[in-house]
Amino acid sequence: MLRTELETLMTAEGLRLLDSLPPYTTGTNIVRSVADLRKTGHSAALVGAVMTQARLRAKAGAKFGEFAGRMLFTDAGLEQATRLNVAALHAGRFRAAGLHRVADLGCGIGADALALAALDIDVTAVERDEVTAAIAAYNLAPFPSASVEQGDAEAFDVSRVDAVYLDPARRTAGHNNTSRLTDPNDFSPSLDFAFALAERMPVGVKLGPGLDRALLPAEAEAQWVSVDGSVVETGLWFGALARPGIRRSALVITANSHDELTAGADSDDVEPGPLGEYLYEPDGSVIRARLIGDLARSLDARMVSSQIAYLTADEHRATAFATAFRVREVLPYTTAALKRELRARKIGALEIKKRGVDVDPALLRPKLALSGPESATLFITRIDGKHVAILADRV
Repeated sequence: MLRTELETLMTAEGLRLLDSLPPYTTGTNIVRSVADLRKTGHSAALVGAVMTQARLRAKAGAKFGEFAGRMLFTDAGLEQATRLNVAALHAGRFRAAGLHRVADLGCGIGADALALAALDIDVTAVERDEVTAAIAAYNLAPFPSASVEQGDAEAFDVSRVDAVYLDPARRTAGHNNTSRLTDPNDFSPSLDFAFALAERMPVGVKLGPGLDRALLPAEAEAQWVSVDGSVVETGLWFGALARPGIRRSALVITANSHDELTAGADSDDVEPGPLGEYLYEPDGSVIRARLIGDLARSLDARMVSSQIAYLTADEHRATAFATAFRVREVLPYTTAALKRELRARKIGALEIKKRGVDVDPALLRPKLALSGPESATLFITRIDGKHVAILADRV
């Protein structure tokens, strides 16, 4: 988003027009909506700005629910913004630790600052980019305990606050068509700055779920968060924000529950054993937290194969930390054999999963010529060093 676009949008006319729009839909309805708005005398620039925001608000519903309908966004800001239910958990840590003045350094569009302010925590949100800072100010306007400052996060005087939260920018500069940064040295604020700050005061840092574990400070509590089956972040917590005795955590969030597996360190894997009646696929947060061994022991399960994150057991135990499948049978692992066996079982809908093998399910699927009314899940993996195909059903 350009500054001129924001200035066009942030007028009484622009905001009224945005709020008056019907729910955003794609396709020909977009063309019709634009044409109707232009016919009523609105400028092309204003129509473009409000339609962009309407699109982003519709997309933001997945992260912000009903709150999205009164917020403003940029594409890049929405991409990195914390989901509101996760941001609420972040804010809860600060409140539980008795921290009342918090700086959100690199606040983006203000998602985490919003959650902090909603708990009546005094939050100063700092954002370097002028347009993004203005959007954050708009989003935080309903909260008297929140303020936004445009500036360099690393230049902020932290003596003004009790604690700091950082969500370093992990994409190239800009508001649209940005790309992901892979080198932590390129993050803004930098990890060195964040970790140095953590030596002085309570600090929380949000990072991507694929963070190199070699970068994890020994003194931090590292929490991997999964929402509806997707790992969305790695949270690092220092000082009073880190819970005593916990250094590894897998938090699994669904629409109906929050479940957490915690430990003081990475857990040791269990030994591999024979394939049982049930196969478990651990949640990604458990895998990244390296708590597969603890999960296996809670399920009385064993590894399917060493270094491969599938578990197997003879009895089923319900768990929030893994998806369970009942094993039907082990099939021959060649494309021709799989095609023949699946056709014989009339399987037309097949979910393909793989670990520890060089297989592309998207390329394999058309070769299987699936046909029939039945459905199943196919796991392609290794057992005893050999490739196998396990046919199973979700429990």
